[in-house]
Amino acid sequence: MGLAEERRTDPGERLWGDRVGRGVEELPTPALLLDLDVARANAALMGKRFRSLPASLRPHVKAHKCAELARMQLEHGAIGVTTATVAEAEAMASAGVGDVLIANEVVGTAIDRLTDVAASTRLTVAADDESTFEDLGRRASAAGVELGVLIEVDVGMGRGGARSVDEAMRLARVASEMRGIELRGLMGYEGHCASEPDTELRARETRAAMERLTEVAVRCGAEGLPAGVVSAGATGTYETTGSYPGVTEVQAGTYVLMDLFHEGLAPEFSFALTVATTAISRHGDLVVFDAGRKAIGNDLLPPRLAEGAGELAFIHEEHAGFRFPDGSPYRVGDRASLLPGYAPTTVNLFGAFHVVESGRVVDLWPVLARH
Repeated sequence: MGLAEERRTDPGERLWGDRVGRGVEELPTPALLLDLDVARANAALMGKRFRSLPASLRPHVKAHKCAELARMQLEHGAIGVTTATVAEAEAMASAGVGDVLIANEVVGTAIDRLTDVAASTRLTVAADDESTFEDLGRRASAAGVELGVLIEVDVGMGRGGARSVDEAMRLARVASEMRGIELRGLMGYEGHCASEPDTELRARETRAAMERLTEVAVRCGAEGLPAGVVSAGATGTYETTGSYPGVTEVQAGTYVLMDLFHEGLAPEFSFALTVATTAISRHGDLVVFDAGRKAIGNDLLPPRLAEGAGELAFIHEEHAGFRFPDGSPYRVGDRASLLPGYAPTTVNLFGAFHVVESGRVVDLWPVLARH
């Protein structure tokens, strides 16, 4: 059910008004837009790609935080979803997603929320510390549920994860003997490879990262420790990771929306996500639009006008200025579309997607579990 169908009980209804059925040009700006046909095509294309790969697709929903988009990805062959936070896992479970991986360490009182999710959904969480296993097992046993665990292995990014094969093996042995948790396998994130613009170098570095991860899986197999799941991957590495022997699932996510950061990394996918904006000031070759950092973000790469022209002059909280040295095509009051530099940040700034077909809003889809 989309947000439009829930408005009768939504105390914030007055903030949205009657937007479904409007043309895009009628929306107040800035507004988060999702081209439904393009999103469907992206989901279908990724599903088709994975039908020819040995690994399965477990898309990361941190990019869109949207139950409807998660269901779309599941309809196109995904085996479950990946989340970054407990709140995202709760939202996906509430939406009926039956298999959720939290690709992150969860500690402290947040574990109690995990046990609630695990009561209704097959839940798996990453971990890289023995004390975390103890806490997970104790709280899961007290709640009468079982939590799945993946040992996170550092494959070169230098963030979370066991730093050596021996450390990973020690953690796997501990987890396999702990009550309340089930060791299901391993996870590694090759984020240090995923943004490499050189295609051949990215593939080479990704294979090296997967070699480190699958070495642990082989050792687990030799010792009789569970390693049925070997989870990794990103939109920029999905094909190399998904075809690497021993990797069982890939966590690519942004492909369904796309952004400028991933444009050159996965050019086979198209932009489904834009932010509608309005020109509010014009001086010489400078045009100022009403979507700044609070509406489009400025992470990793700056935004770009979808229409292609214009050079970004500045981006402030509520404003983005573009210069047009050859003459501006925009007058005050004209509409434009901005492409986000990094979709997960842009999405997190809005309460809902305006779902668009043929230039008209057909539904509002909530953005869930926002920080």
